[in-house]
Amino acid sequence: MSAEQRKAGAALRASDGDRDETLVRLHTAYAEGRLTDTELDERIDLALAARTRAELGRVSDDLPAAKAPTAVPAGRPAGRFQMAYKSAVRRSGRWRLPERFTTVIYKGHSLLDLREVELEGPVTTIRVLAYKSTVEIVAPAGVRVEAEGVGVSSEVGGVPPVDAPVIHVRGFAYKGEIEAKDRFRRA
Repeated sequence: MSAEQRKAGAALRASDGDRDETLVRLHTAYAEGRLTDTELDERIDLALAARTRAELGRVSDDLPAAKAPTAVPAGRPAGRFQMAYKSAVRRSGRWRLPERFTTVIYKGHSLLDLREVELEGPVTTIRVLAYKSTVEIVAPAGVRVEAEGVGVSSEVGGVPPVDAPVIHVRGFAYKGEIEAKDRFRRA
């Protein structure tokens, strides 16, 4: 692509899809510790106000490029990442939970119902970022739940066996909450 073609592409008006891609890139960088709360808020405002692709580029040009999707080998879980932006996401039923799973929720709600999940390994780590959001994690019976972080609470009854699988919840909730429990919230 020539310099003129790149310049013409940068001058194009940004679409909602372009803005969404930039917002995902910003939230991923925040979850990786590359941006502070203040920087994230400032850049979100700039991304939402951007009119051209060039303006969007300036919001995130100092961050690593998003990784291209790769093919999922047969028998492996398809998703290791979940995100909601001013909305809600829910994962329940029978599915395979990878050993590392990340949930990023911005001004929304997430429910991870793990009661019927197939654990991929003996130790599963769920990383959670909840910005002005609530994340509920319902653990299956017979597992040990270990929770740590800021704004993370845990309420799991019973005593699992010594060799029980472990679900480790690591999270950060800003003006929100992350709950690991063995039953749904009472209405």
